[in-house]
Amino acid sequence: MFSENLLQLRKMAQMTQEDVAEKIGVTRQAIAKWESGESMPDLTTGKKLAEVFDVTLDELVQFEAGELGNLLVPPKGKHLFGIVTVGEKGQIIIPAKARKIFQISAGDQLVVLGDENSGLALMKSENFLHIANLIRKQATED
Repeated sequence: MFSENLLQLRKMAQMTQEDVAEKIGVTRQAIAKWESGESMPDLTTGKKLAEVFDVTLDELVQFEAGELGNLLVPPKGKHLFGIVTVGEKGQIIIPAKARKIFQISAGDQLVVLGDENSGLALMKSENFLHIANLIRKQATED
């Protein structure tokens, strides 16, 4: 997992092994060994690697693409929770991990936003109303 993630992230960032080595203060050979799975960095160096690629250390080490194909480790704060199926009446089940991270409970109201080019987004209604009020307040001050 780690070696594959490191290799994919480095290639996605269009960096050479030398580029990565220079950023975290190791040799190019160390990067090559990590990418081949011959060895692993210590925790401090692993943390530096995660920072270079803007991912969490946990995701850098443990991320598996799984059923979603050959996708990369997501950046910090970004999540890919999986695939959901839309029911006959348009209902979906929000994955448990998403409900936990975003503190969504039974009975909560969500706003469904849409952009024909970008897709759909869900947002807790109280967060949406707070943002809308901030925008309204700023508009009246200008």
